[in-house]
Amino acid sequence: MTPSTATESIVWSGSPSQWLNFGTFLLCIIIAAAIVTGAIYWAQPKLYIALVLPVFVAFRAFVRVRSMKIEVTTERITTQVGIFSRRREDLELYRVKDSVLIEPFLLRIVRRATIQLRSSDRTTPNMMLPAIANAEALRQQIRANVERLRAQRGVREMDMDVERDG
Repeated sequence: MTPSTATESIVWSGSPSQWLNFGTFLLCIIIAAAIVTGAIYWAQPKLYIALVLPVFVAFRAFVRVRSMKIEVTTERITTQVGIFSRRREDLELYRVKDSVLIEPFLLRIVRRATIQLRSSDRTTPNMMLPAIANAEALRQQIRANVERLRAQRGVREMDMDVERDG
């Protein structure tokens, strides 16, 4: 293998969009509205205490997405997840076998998509980059860097299908 002659540079860095939490936020708003309506209708101010639950759930969802960091460089993709305890995973780009662009309806409306990467890496065979803006352009940049690194390192993909006779 030949060492990399180019210096590693950042292609994209950020966090997923909070649009991932749309369903959770909507449900929390509906529950909070029901609690407020019930407190007013039955004249029970103590019911307002129950607002802690939907606020906590929404805050937890917000922080979970906000604490996820993704960095795509010309040589690897690094994800970091966790609030108090963190987990960091690196995926070397030359190991990426395939990429899929996933565009659920809600994310398409807000021009976001999820990139799924399949790799030959044993610890990270699948990596998701959820709710990313300009996902197709990023996916193409990843693909170009994968091809460049494979050519640079002399890496070839070999699929071996084994047929078994009954």
